[in-house]
Amino acid sequence: MRTGFVGLGAMGMHMARNLQRAGLLAAVWNRTAAKAQALAAELKVDAPATLPEIAARCDAVVSCVSADADVLEVTRGLLPALRQGAIMLDCSTVSAETARQAAQLSAGRGAEFLDCPVSGGVEGARDATLAIMVGGAPEAFERAQPILKALGRTIAHFGPVGAGQAAKATNQIMCAGIIEAVAEAMAFARAEGLPLDKLIDTLGKGAGSSWYFVHRAPNMARGSYPAGFRVRLHAKDLGICHDMANRFGVELPVVERMRREYAELEARGYGDEDISATFRLKEELFERTNIMRAPNRGNA
Repeated sequence: MRTGFVGLGAMGMHMARNLQRAGLLAAVWNRTAAKAQALAAELKVDAPATLPEIAARCDAVVSCVSADADVLEVTRGLLPALRQGAIMLDCSTVSAETARQAAQLSAGRGAEFLDCPVSGGVEGARDATLAIMVGGAPEAFERAQPILKALGRTIAHFGPVGAGQAAKATNQIMCAGIIEAVAEAMAFARAEGLPLDKLIDTLGKGAGSSWYFVHRAPNMARGSYPAGFRVRLHAKDLGICHDMANRFGVELPVVERMRREYAELEARGYGDEDISATFRLKEELFERTNIMRAPNRGNA
């Protein structure tokens, strides 16, 4: 199955490489053409200048872009040359309604659409260990298995188009609560003067551990937040969660609390840092009360 890849961000670059390793990648496209051309040269695949060109060369197209409008723009861009029976797999995190709109557009060309949001961070994209949540026709899901297995380790079909995005929204709510708890715990530990490296190693094997604790608490100990999952992107995702919950007349406390924290981080210029940067705000809770012991602020 000749597969194209659209959207070469932090996740997409790795995902495209994994498709190439599986012998599936035929072409790549990115809004910044130079990025696509560089990756195409590295992987020895095509870098068409336009979306219709990539659609014409491929049996399937995987996309991983930032926002709802981008998904619809890419879908409309591919449509003029989309092959009958082609499969579109969108790995972006967007609303379930956007996924359904893209599916309707694709169906008009006789193509199948799967919403396939992913979880696992840049590390999961690099190592092809992503968890992939899929919505769409069962037959299309089965046909897409070689592509999905090249990208992830845990692959689940949740129902019709939009179900994958609903599952991803559930994941994003969990991530919000977990990263907040980890940041609060680490700020508390630092205030207590605990050796943070030893604490991470020990608690990482305990009942309170999580992927975020093991992989992001070290950011907090170092005070460095290289982008894995950017603050502004999780803020966008939690906005989607807010809107979906609002359809039921419900406000989710964890979601709303983290949306406020992310808004504060973005206002301070930290929107492109990893979400573990919420530690900045938790640490300030102790600094404001003047109980943080200055000599113990390192990892001693």
